[in-house]
Amino acid sequence: MTTPELTPSIAELEAQERRLVLPRFTHDDAWTLGSLLVEMARERQAPVAIDIHRAGQQLFHAALPGSAPDNDAWIARKRRVVERYNSASYLVGARHRAKGTTFEASSRLDPDTYAAHGGSFPITVEGAGVIGAVTVSGLPQLQDHELVVEALERFLNLSR
Repeated sequence: MTTPELTPSIAELEAQERRLVLPRFTHDDAWTLGSLLVEMARERQAPVAIDIHRAGQQLFHAALPGSAPDNDAWIARKRRVVERYNSASYLVGARHRAKGTTFEASSRLDPDTYAAHGGSFPITVEGAGVIGAVTVSGLPQLQDHELVVEALERFLNLSR
């Protein structure tokens, strides 16, 4: 459970999505972003798995020490939320919580297939919209989300 004063608001989460729009996203960009996430996770000794998908194709995957096969299942479930809603998995969950319910209770989607937990963020390209997702699993959900956002911010600065 997250502490309310540390939990970003829906407006802050939506602002992240508006801000983190990329000029392009190629196979090489997936490698660069994925490698950046691996470097950041290693610096923090974070036991995570990292995944980048674009248009249904896995372009990057890494499993760091301490991660487990279950992290790959979480990645798939969180990524499906991004693909269905075109929003960060954490934001989708936050929107349900703001309505006094949970994603699991109100979405009517199979929780073995979809998880609105933090860690998957849409890859949005200028002029094209959401084309994929970058996902991290292995930390508490807000930390997964924040790691992805920080990496996308750094990557966006490199891409300009």
